[in-house]
Amino acid sequence: MNPDTHYKLQAILEYNEIDLLKELGYSWNNLYDIIFKFEEALGQYTGAPYVITTDCCTHAMELCFRYLKHIDELPTEFISIPRHTYLSVPMMLTKLKIPFNFYENDWIGEYQLHSSPVWDSARLLGEQMYIGGHFQCLSFGVGKPLQIGRGGAILTSSKEAYEWLSRARSDGRDLNISPWINDKYDFIGYHYNMTIEQAAKGLIMLDRYETNIDIFMGAKDLYPDLKEIDWARISRGFIE
Repeated sequence: MNPDTHYKLQAILEYNEIDLLKELGYSWNNLYDIIFKFEEALGQYTGAPYVITTDCCTHAMELCFRYLKHIDELPTEFISIPRHTYLSVPMMLTKLKIPFNFYENDWIGEYQLHSSPVWDSARLLGEQMYIGGHFQCLSFGVGKPLQIGRGGAILTSSKEAYEWLSRARSDGRDLNISPWINDKYDFIGYHYNMTIEQAAKGLIMLDRYETNIDIFMGAKDLYPDLKEIDWARISRGFIE
């Protein structure tokens, strides 16, 4: 890829993303390889050993809880979430019949759904942000760090989780098998997959992405003098 290549978001929106990837030097054997390439790029950037893209952050969190139930590690305690969060989070927990309560927390970037290893990281995307042993769920919607229109992702260090979640998000399919009629289905999956076009746009935009503290919830207004990201204090959702 030519490091001097320049483009604007508007040009990406008006251009066929697949053709643009070819011009930038990408190649693939199967169109689904574009999704895998985006996942690989996200893994390298965030430090996560495995990445599973989805159609949105809420479904990413839902799949994580479904996986925890699958391996019989669903928390028996109430899940605690901050009172200030998007309404789809408590709705998702209600849908899964997981009891929860609210707590006060002026979080920035991400927060943990206590007492689980699941994080809502919808407003955070930074270098080496991954917390080992946890599930961090990203968002690529409007107003998020990497705005590709719609989409989400799960960061994990578990190969077993990666294999299960990869199939669960794609109707139980193994996207490495083509045509799909040759696949075997041994569990129920969900239609929560990211589109190839979104993954292509994500690849293009991630290549020039720069972490910006201003996209974090409330950071610009609450902390106007904050210039650099101190991951030890900020990336886990708190300001000292």
